[in-house]
Amino acid sequence: MSNSCSCLTELDVLREMYFSFWRLFFYFSAQLSVGFTGAPGFILAVLWFISFGLALAAHHCCGWTINIKGKDSHHSQRICLILLILFTCAAAIGCILLSVGQDKFHGEVLHTLNYVVNQSDYTVGILRNVTQYLSLAKTISVAQVFLPSDVMDDIDKLNMDLNTAANTLTEKTSQNSIKIKKVINAVRSALITVAAVMLLLALIGLILSVLGHKHAIHIFIVSGWLLVAITFVLCGVFVILNNTVSDTCMAMEEWVEYPHAETALSNVLPCVDHRTTNQTLVQSKKIVTQIVNVVNEFIYTYADTYPSKESPYYYNQSGPMMPPLCYPYDSQLQDRQCESREVSVANASEVWQNYTCKVSASGLCTTVGRVTPVIYAQLVAAVNESYALEHYTPPLLSLQDCNFVRDTFKNITTSYCPPLSNYIKIVNAGLGMISVGVLLCLVLWILYANRPQREEVFVKLSLPIKGSMSYKNCFGNNSIKNDVPISNPPSGEV
Repeated sequence: MSNSCSCLTELDVLREMYFSFWRLFFYFSAQLSVGFTGAPGFILAVLWFISFGLALAAHHCCGWTINIKGKDSHHSQRICLILLILFTCAAAIGCILLSVGQDKFHGEVLHTLNYVVNQSDYTVGILRNVTQYLSLAKTISVAQVFLPSDVMDDIDKLNMDLNTAANTLTEKTSQNSIKIKKVINAVRSALITVAAVMLLLALIGLILSVLGHKHAIHIFIVSGWLLVAITFVLCGVFVILNNTVSDTCMAMEEWVEYPHAETALSNVLPCVDHRTTNQTLVQSKKIVTQIVNVVNEFIYTYADTYPSKESPYYYNQSGPMMPPLCYPYDSQLQDRQCESREVSVANASEVWQNYTCKVSASGLCTTVGRVTPVIYAQLVAAVNESYALEHYTPPLLSLQDCNFVRDTFKNITTSYCPPLSNYIKIVNAGLGMISVGVLLCLVLWILYANRPQREEVFVKLSLPIKGSMSYKNCFGNNSIKNDVPISNPPSGEV
């Protein structure tokens, strides 16, 4: 049993390996190269914020304006209105793309997260099952024949580490899952808010600019100025997120191909060597062998013998000899074929039932048989325990030698990474259309809202007429008839 101690220490490596499922989500956030990919969006946000802010300041403080005047003003206004409608439609389409993209992205992220959580729960389930069956192995006894004390001590130590690994993994899984869901829900709320506010801003701004409400449109211009800067920032964030997902998926693919080589995930997801991973399997095989020893010791020593009536193991056993239980492993703990006289773990309970006798009130066999029903139940319990350990230990081994992790990563890269990347691109496209559409709408709002209105045109046209009438009224004291020219006074006047 000397290998048990080294086996126990390697379970710490198993815990760290599965914590890396969650560290993987945050690994690339520390990579500056990925962070710099969102710089264009942040730079555009700063440039837009400063330049348009200066333009607004010049407009309000210095009286700098842009008006549509001149002979072709009517034609220019028509072109301006058409462009304003087109850019408003572009912003609306961007809002729709953003809403659809964020909904798909949110659902796919939760789907991926649930998959990883399920895989973690599966891992915890394996650890719990092995722990439970190891604990049951300590209770195995057949007619007061128990496992050796050193085996029970090894089981206690192994169970302690397995329970610690399962508890810690469950706790970390729950904590990280809650954190990721909070971030994803916050991103979703922000994107939904941006889509709704930008859509209302574009439509109301269009209506106010068409109606010529110069003062009311200023409120929406300032709001649009700030929101466009925010959408540029979100574009940069999602560019970073897109590159993070791409780099993470690429690193997963590299790790799947070369899990023991130096790759981008070597420090995040270490794998132990085959010599170390086999130690847990060796320990489990030894426990299975000890259980078979207990069963066969009883069969050879008591069931298939004829003890005297004074013996404590006498219960009037008789009849054909009971076949022993097959050893699943040889002396080197390698798989072996059962001999013809042995019964396998799979059919032992069925075969041994034929060697069970009926007992009297005193516990003695009244019919032909080699075991009593009570001893038969103890034998079946030992066989079931051996079967459980034999079938639950290989999955535990697959956890240690990274086969389970490799399959999980492979499934993520093939089934989850492509949709995530596509939905992020849809979100980016929506944010881009909203940013550019509303940006151009802001300029056209100012231009179109400052166009000459019909009342202003009427006033300008009527001003010359009013001026000529007042000029004529300067001569109101003379009896001037409108139908008589002033230059030709009637005859007889001086």
